[in-house]
Amino acid sequence: MLLRRLLGHRARLTNSIQFSTQEMASPVCSVDEERALDLARQCLLAGQIIALPTDTVYGLACDANNEQAIQRLYEIKGRDEHKPVAICVHNIKALRRYGQADHLGDELLTRLLPGPLTIVIERAPALSNPLLNPSTSKIGIRIPDFPFIRKLCGVWHEQPLALTSANRSSEPSSLQVDEFRCLWPQLGGIFDAGPIGLTEERRLASTVIDLAQPVSYNIVRAGVALKETRKVLEEYGLKEKKYQ
Repeated sequence: MLLRRLLGHRARLTNSIQFSTQEMASPVCSVDEERALDLARQCLLAGQIIALPTDTVYGLACDANNEQAIQRLYEIKGRDEHKPVAICVHNIKALRRYGQADHLGDELLTRLLPGPLTIVIERAPALSNPLLNPSTSKIGIRIPDFPFIRKLCGVWHEQPLALTSANRSSEPSSLQVDEFRCLWPQLGGIFDAGPIGLTEERRLASTVIDLAQPVSYNIVRAGVALKETRKVLEEYGLKEKKYQ
């Protein structure tokens, strides 16, 4: 009788521990689930960091104008606060709201975006978070060519999302959610689209081009789309100007 009681207590304790572990774990949700967008939006509203797929690698995202969320993003990433992160927006209209892009025509921007490209321009006053990239007046802006993140930006009322790759700083970027499992407990949600790259080249992430100055461009990071991006820029008369 005593043995049965002990075994029963042990089973209840084991089940309790398993339940508690499940409760503490960040939810992994397929991007194809009907609830996925609303769950991601609720996480952002709560100031949480989420992981989600882009058109290059998996990313970490949060509300770009939430000071506490930005601090948390840097902590999770293990990133130097003076190293900039990009923002992600829904469309070119939103890009113009958060960055100074009057010198860039709609036709050019439409040729470049959406796609695996980060455009660096001077930030606009609407991007008001003083903790977002405090060491520079510029901001990198993305419009990824991936349905889930673009829909999320749309239901986020065209507000910007801070976006960086889903890995600890200096570690390889991630092409599937299991590759950043060590970060899961610190995230509000993980939105899974399965493997998003067929080759290791995808880990190079987006091409980063500085377009802050009229009629010229600087290559900040080659990334996965440099050849195509350079071709379009030069087709529109922009000349490469290397950093001094």
